[in-house]
Formats: sequence, C-alpha cells, structure tokens
Amino acid sequence: MRRASAESDVTSRAEEGYPGSSTRTGRHLEAGRAVDYPRTVRLTAAQLADFDAQGFLVLPALFSRAEVEVLRAEVPVLFAEDTPANIREKVSGEVRTAMGLHLRSDVYARLCRHPRFVEPARQILGTDQLYIQQAKINAKVAFSGEAWQWHYDFATHHAEDGVPEPLALNLHVFLDDVTEHNGPLVFIRGSHRGGPVRTALDTETTSYALWTVDNETVARLARAGGLQTATGVAGTALIFGDCLVHGSPPNMSPWDRSIFSVILNPIANAQTRFARPDYKHHRDFRPVAPLDDGCLLTARAGAAS
Repeated sequence: MRRASAESDVTSRAEEGYPGSSTRTGRHLEAGRAVDYPRTVRLTAAQLADFDAQGFLVLPALFSRAEVEVLRAEVPVLFAEDTPANIREKVSGEVRTAMGLHLRSDVYARLCRHPRFVEPARQILGTDQLYIQQAKINAKVAFSGEAWQWHYDFATHHAEDGVPEPLALNLHVFLDDVTEHNGPLVFIRGSHRGGPVRTALDTETTSYALWTVDNETVARLARAGGLQTATGVAGTALIFGDCLVHGSPPNMSPWDRSIFSVILNPIANAQTRFARPDYKHHRDFRPVAPLDDGCLLTARAGAAS
C-alpha cells in the first residue's frame, strides 16, 4: 500500500485533560496521559510500523477536554431523536448506536472533517481521495450496555455494501473515560495480517445484525497475537483497519461509555451495492476536505453567540 513519508515525531508535554482512570496493567493501552500534538498531526515511522504490525494505533488525548465537552453537549439531543438511525439495545431500549451523525449535527460533521482524523488517514492510505462512509456513536449505558461480538468491519462492508477491498479506516475518539470496567474495545493484535476470515451473520444476540467471527477462529488468532484492551481518558483516539478482529464486553459498571467513530474509505474502493440506508453507508462520494484545527471550538463559539 502506498504511503506518504512520515514527518516529525509527535511531541508530548502536559496540558489540561480529563482525569485518568485507575492505573493500567498488563496488556491495556496506556492512554491516560495528556499529550499536546502539532497542529498538523503526522504519524511517525514507528507508528506506521506499529499500525502495519498490530492493526491499530492509539493516540492519547488527541482531542482536548474543551473539544470533548463540545462533542458531549450534542449527545442528549441526538439520542432523544425518534429516528431509525438511533438503534436501541435489545433489553434496555437505551440507544446503542446513533448513526448518520454528520448528517444530523454540524458539530459531528466538523469532527468527521477534522484534520487530526483526515490527515493521518490520508497518510496511512496514501491518498487524499477519501469519503465519509459512516459516522456514529457507539454507547454503552452504565449497568446495561450490551456486548459487541467478535467481528471485523470489512465483513459487513463487503457483504452488505459490496465494498471491494478492506481499505477503510475506523477512526475513534472517546467521549467518556474508557476503563477495563465499562465495556472497552478489545483488539486481537495482528489479526488483520491474514486478510478476511470466515464470518456468519448473527441476527439474534443483539439488536444490531452483525457479521461475526466464530470462536474457533477467535481462539486461533488470539493465541497468535494476543488481546489488547483499548482504554484511555476522554479525547483519546484510535485508528484501526477494516480486517482487525475486535469486540467489546457488556458494561457492568456504574459509568457510561460512549465512543464516536468515523469510517473513511478511498473513493476508488466505494460501495457497489446500495441496500442499506444512507445513515449506515453514506452515498456522497465527494472527497472529504479537512477543516481548520480549531473547528470544534469555533462551533461552540458560534452556538454561544
């Protein structure tokens, strides 16, 4: 895969951030410290090598506390909307996934175009011809948030939407502190390297039909690569590829867990089937253009004026 060259290393120094959770141990991602990134985020050669080897990256505190507050302020209004784009939990009826957010909120439309997402995606994929495939919040309400089974995103993108190749990138930002207790993402390290594995459509376990990976395959991949839990303070970002196997347990804790996700896909790799609604796979294939780095705080200032 062609890549642009890596530029200067990301620098680290203290800034105001959300309070971290308890000390991480073992294989948890260390994303509790605050980091101040250059205005144009460029991944280092080491980060690009890690992405190739592991299938994911963690960028601690990529978004500031003030920016996360802007994002969080939108959530109650979006979750209260009576729309099929808000998919609810099978048992509790709480919002599990709120989709099509770039079509429903100016703030989230800006986030999808934020240079801290768009520029690393361009760098990894080696092209500026990317479109917004999907934008959503996956939420796990305290005590009742349900699991996401073991899966990888390309299984759905290919089977449902006819996306030809597993090139799309999933870019996340934590809207809450994510700990080992409140339903974090769990990655199988290196599970992308062998390409797509067999899947089956699960329409029973949760309210969201999902192409899932069987236990035998999960066990084989986990023995080879091991598991890694993605934890960190609100504002932490993740980037992972379309074939990385991942899942998340239920939220049994008293703390909510919400994570925003935008999927950026090369226009040359766009969907070829159009059975799913636009909020699940956006049909506007115009290339995403990055906004100014301060676009989220500008949105807050505009709303207050």
